Amino acid sequence: MLMDIRPETLFTGRPAIWLPSCGSTNTELQGLLLQNRASEGCTVITGHQTHGRGQRGNVWQAAPHENLLLSVLWRPTFLTANRQFLLSQAVALAVHDWAAALLGPTPRLRLKWPNDVYFGEQKLGGILIENSLSGANLQHSIVGIGLNVNQQQVDLPTATSLASLTGRAYELATLAARLLEALERRYLQLRAGQVARLRTDYLAALYRYQELAPYIVDGQTVIGQIVGVEEDGRLAVQLGTEMRRFGLQEIRFGHAATSV
Repeated sequence: MLMDIRPETLFTGRPAIWLPSCGSTNTELQGLLLQNRASEGCTVITGHQTHGRGQRGNVWQAAPHENLLLSVLWRPTFLTANRQFLLSQAVALAVHDWAAALLGPTPRLRLKWPNDVYFGEQKLGGILIENSLSGANLQHSIVGIGLNVNQQQVDLPTATSLASLTGRAYELATLAARLLEALERRYLQLRAGQVARLRTDYLAALYRYQELAPYIVDGQTVIGQIVGVEEDGRLAVQLGTEMRRFGLQEIRFGHAATSV
């Protein structure tokens, strides 16, 4: 199967390199970059990823030729390293925009910090961004995205897919083009310095924002309320009378008693 992807973009997805199978689209794109064969916007997309990676060192598993698995190269040299979470916000919002266009307006579609896409209590997709630095600034970023689309049998009860939610199948090339367009729109907002809008939109879509919910901190389950996200990406959580800020490995989401 050959995927013909034609996004209406300035550079994102131009070119879009289709691989029927590969270990990891991030790894494939990194190889092209090292060979000086990848300009900004170059995208690798595959039908089957055998060694996909997720956040916290997790493995990303997806049924062959049923989902969207791609990586995009950008060069956000305008961002300092301590502001790289802004890129993560922009990418997560783009995926949220893409999903909202397919699912319609619903409060159940949320972004789970730092950048997973959830519908209710189930994961619809995830993002892995790998940044390279040059001095104090980012040099290039490889944005890996995995989205459950047509896969009906999802192994984990905590995961779902577009097909499971809507009862229909989707044409992957069309969805890939729409995703690349959404990514470029949000990336151009970031490049234009529209940081306040990105932060506002991110909080508006944030899973459990300003809700009391269980979290696991230092091996203990505690009740807290997300009150914001710092510029460096740390999650600000109110725990009783104490405000704490957590990095990625320092807090986990506990199981909610009811769906969002």
